[in-house]
Amino acid sequence: MKYISTRGKSPEAGFEDVVLTGLAPDGGLYIPASLPHISADQLQAWKSLSYAELAFEVIRLFVDGEIPDNELRSMIDDSYAAFSHPDVAPLKYLYDNQWVLELYCGPTLAFKDFALQLLGRLLDYFLSRRNKHVAILGATSGDTGSAALEGCRHSSFVDLFILHPYKRVSEVQRRQMTTVPGSNVNNIAIEGNFDDCQQIVKQAFADQSFLPEGYSLAAVNSINFARIMAQIVYYFYAGLKFLDDHEGVSFSVPTGNFGDIYAGYLAKQMGLPVKQLVIATNRNDILHRFISGNRYHKTALEPSLSPSMDIMVSSNFERYLFDLFQGDTDRVTSFVTGLGNEVQQVTEAEWSRAREHFDSFSVDDDMTCSTIRDVWDKTGFLIDPHTATGVKAAAECDRDVNIPMITLGTAHPAKFSAAIEKSGLDTPTLPPAMADLFEREERYTVLPNSLDDVTAFMQEKLGQV
Repeated sequence: MKYISTRGKSPEAGFEDVVLTGLAPDGGLYIPASLPHISADQLQAWKSLSYAELAFEVIRLFVDGEIPDNELRSMIDDSYAAFSHPDVAPLKYLYDNQWVLELYCGPTLAFKDFALQLLGRLLDYFLSRRNKHVAILGATSGDTGSAALEGCRHSSFVDLFILHPYKRVSEVQRRQMTTVPGSNVNNIAIEGNFDDCQQIVKQAFADQSFLPEGYSLAAVNSINFARIMAQIVYYFYAGLKFLDDHEGVSFSVPTGNFGDIYAGYLAKQMGLPVKQLVIATNRNDILHRFISGNRYHKTALEPSLSPSMDIMVSSNFERYLFDLFQGDTDRVTSFVTGLGNEVQQVTEAEWSRAREHFDSFSVDDDMTCSTIRDVWDKTGFLIDPHTATGVKAAAECDRDVNIPMITLGTAHPAKFSAAIEKSGLDTPTLPPAMADLFEREERYTVLPNSLDDVTAFMQEKLGQV
């Protein structure tokens, strides 16, 4: 399988190069040149597979022989062996036709573990084969950071630099990152918001001349297609469970950066019978404004009770635009680089096509808290504020009560105690493995919202200065 850039100015790349570079040289995002198609018979054959077995069958299609099957299978088995539930991604029935897919059974209690446990092993495999060192530079709105550190910190071939917005993540999220041990682990708190962190990362990838000789940058954000690839799996895993009794399945996805729901879109394009894909946003609702009103523009980023979705520039939306614009890379580039406060629109025909795939709903903090409380009162099941946006959006957008509607449960509620308490419920308890989190020593550096300050810090840590 070959990968191409959404901006059309970079040569095709193989899977190994896509994993190690993340961002294409022209600033675009890598996407498969063509998608594999899964037949109805193949879907039936996959129904009986365990999570790890299914992951191998899906992921090998994108790796396309660049890793021997036995080694790829071993990586995948190891990635999910430590998850706390035997199903890895268990389904929880709520009420009516609503379900929650619990994606927080991994080591850092968030859905990011599904991709980053594997990505760390993929990086280690390719880097050891090349005997090459990289600096991993990533931005996080909360959960990516700890998952990336946990997945990659054991590698002797990487130095990790994770940016998070200073005082804009929950205390548990911050401590999960800043208490990770290791001389190759560097946490940087940027005096700005997530979009500022993400912009610094993109600028650094565009000009890597600040790095010591022999180093290059590697991406752990969802700009790295390997993360999207790993997330496709759980859509198939959940959807296949309903295949015999229903003509399809729908998903509601809490998302700010569009990566998680883009994985669902690809699963649909590959042959999974998906009826609805619901984009659930919080008050930072650029995606909802586009889907509901064909209006795409930036507004002021506002802190919310669901901080992992406090994002205004949805990087992965560029991947969908490539399809929406039918491969017109000049239009993709113009649309993405022209994002500002002025409203951008697509043609009526294009907007209609987008709405064939996606519904959307914006959930404010009050609705988030009332949903947390409502689910608890009805079921005794506690959900985090991001999952709550998905449950609320699912209820608002559901077009067919006969089709199972699955909300992606993105994080453990104990990571967001402020939202739980504001919902009138008791503070959730951290799982036993994290019970001493607040006693662990923190290590992080606060830096201004400045590319130069970040690169100078990296140079110092990498021995350049």
